[in-house]
Amino acid sequence: MSFLTATGIDKSYVQIKALQAFNLEVNEGEIFALVGPDGAGKTTLLRILCRLIRADRGKAYIAGLDIDRDFESIKSLLGYMPQLFSLYPDLSVEENLKFYAGIYGLTGAAFEKKRDYLYTFSNLGPFADRRAQALSGGMKQKLALSCALMHDPRLLVLDEPTTGVDPLSRHQFWEILKQLKDEGVTILVSTPYMDEVARADHAAFVLNGRKLSEGTPKELAAGFKGQIYFLDCKPSRSLVENLNKFEGLTAQRFGAGLHLYLNENDNLDDYTAYLSQLGINVDTLKPTAPGLEDRFIQLTEYGL
Repeated sequence: MSFLTATGIDKSYVQIKALQAFNLEVNEGEIFALVGPDGAGKTTLLRILCRLIRADRGKAYIAGLDIDRDFESIKSLLGYMPQLFSLYPDLSVEENLKFYAGIYGLTGAAFEKKRDYLYTFSNLGPFADRRAQALSGGMKQKLALSCALMHDPRLLVLDEPTTGVDPLSRHQFWEILKQLKDEGVTILVSTPYMDEVARADHAAFVLNGRKLSEGTPKELAAGFKGQIYFLDCKPSRSLVENLNKFEGLTAQRFGAGLHLYLNENDNLDDYTAYLSQLGINVDTLKPTAPGLEDRFIQLTEYGL
């Protein structure tokens, strides 16, 4: 069942079209990820849905309520975590939680119960007296999330919540999101990390204000057109450039090696001579199943 629906969302900044006829549907109790480069329009969309800015055109609904007409009723359903840390750096962890609790009228025993719950799943309890500015990046994000959860929202909107956070903290943060999902919270999150997209229920690739593709992570990866071979080598710039000069071949740096892309009906043997000139033995190339990053690169760079 759809909990959030947006249709035909347009937004421009002077001559820049941040969003163009953007449609989105997020089911209740799922994690939906938006992925795209800087400037793709992800933050603009999230701010519109939280009514921090107005769309030029289009409509959006949360729990069946119109975000323009019924936003006062939507406020209690919505938790928003912006990309930049926005809490009070001079206040302690507990003081920040108490401040946000006060905004939502949560005091006394009700606040203490909620605070203790948030401390349990965020592991921030031992740092209750530490000022927010003295927290690590991962702990700051956990505090920001805890503040956004103070009023038990049914929809969480998170704008790149783990950017710049170390891998362990990113993993812990997503474990918290999984727990929230299991409790019935609907989560819309933007992220630059493909491993995080893989943990979502549904995702959309976004570029230049448009949705390029949408589906489950498996469906998105399966949309790749062609063949992929992994080359275990030093991915030098000159090698990548030379591979891309030959018609029918494209190459991208991929981890510690290269991904070599061929058309679906091509035969690797047809490229043996050229690859040999570059010092590549075709027998060392390993067929590789497409991943989310392969499909994203194909859509954004080659328009396939």
